[in-house]
Amino acid sequence: MSGGRIDLDKPQWDLQTFTGRLRYFMSVTDPRLSMVPSHTLRESKELLRKYRNEEEPPGTSEAQIRRAQQLYLSAFHPDTGDLNNPIGRMSFQVPGGMCLIGAMISFYKSNFAVIFWQWANQSFNALVNYTNRNAASELTTGKIAAAYISATGSALTIALGLKHYLSLKSSPMMQRFVPFAAVAAANAVNIPLMRQSELTSGVTMYDENNNEITKSRYAAMKGIGLVFLCRNIMAAPSMILLPLLMQPLEKTAWMKRFKFVNAPLQVFLSGLTLVFMVPIGCALFNQRCSLDVEKLKLLDGKKYEELEERYGDNLPQTLYFNKGL
Repeated sequence: MSGGRIDLDKPQWDLQTFTGRLRYFMSVTDPRLSMVPSHTLRESKELLRKYRNEEEPPGTSEAQIRRAQQLYLSAFHPDTGDLNNPIGRMSFQVPGGMCLIGAMISFYKSNFAVIFWQWANQSFNALVNYTNRNAASELTTGKIAAAYISATGSALTIALGLKHYLSLKSSPMMQRFVPFAAVAAANAVNIPLMRQSELTSGVTMYDENNNEITKSRYAAMKGIGLVFLCRNIMAAPSMILLPLLMQPLEKTAWMKRFKFVNAPLQVFLSGLTLVFMVPIGCALFNQRCSLDVEKLKLLDGKKYEELEERYGDNLPQTLYFNKGL
C-alpha cells in the first residue's frame, strides 16, 4: 500500500463537527449496505484485523481498507464487535422505516390497521433499540419483554385514544397526525425501558484514551434523551409533512381515479425523506458522547468524591461514553 498506513482508530471525518458526522453516517447508514451478505461483512472484519497486525494480503489498496471499514462500522456493534441483526442495523432504517411509516400514515382510518401497523412499528423499534443499545449494560429477557409490551401498549393506547377523540372533535386532517403522536409517545417508553439497565446501573465512562473510569446513571439519562430526540426528528418530516401533502393531493381527479397508488406513493415518499433524515438524525450529536466531570460533581456528589479520592489530580476533566443510536 502506497503512503502511510491508515489509523483505523481515527475517524475518517471530524466527528466533532456536524458536517463530519453527517458524512460518516451517510456512509454507514447507506441502505444498500443492508443487502451485503454476512460472509462479506465477516471478511471485512478479518481484513481489518489483519491490517492492524500488518498482515494484510500483498497489494491491498487503501480503497479496500476503507470499504472494509465502512462495512464493519455499519454492521458490527461498537462495544462488543458482534455482528448485529440485519433488521436492527441503522442501514436498514430506510427500507424498514419507509414501509412502516408509509403504512401508518396511509392506513389510519381503520382500528384494525392502526393496531396492526403500530404493533409492527414497535416490534421494529424494539429490535433497533436493542441492537443499538450501549452493550456494556446487561439487559435480561424479562426486561426486553417488559419494554416491548409497555411500548406497544402505549402506542396502541395513544393511537386508538386520539383516533377516537379526534374523530369526534376535530377535522380529518388532524387525524392524519395520530400515527406520529403514537410513535413519539411509544419512543418515550420504548427507548428508556429497552435500556433500563443503563438507568439503574449506569453506563461505562472512559477517559480520552479509552481507559474505563466509572459508571454513571446521569450519562445514561443524557444518552437516552438524545437518542429519543434524534429518533423523533428522523420520523417527523415523513409523518408530518406527507399528511399535509397528501390531503389536497387525494382530492385531485387523478388520485381519485387511481386510488391504488396512494399507499405505494406514501411509502416511496417516506423512503425518499428517510434517505436524508436518517443520517441527519444520527449526526445531530456525537455517538461518543461526553460528560464534564464538574457536571458529575453537581449531579452525583458521592460519585465525584469517589473518583477524586481514587484519581486525585489525575482525574480527567471530561469523560466519554457511547450514547447508542
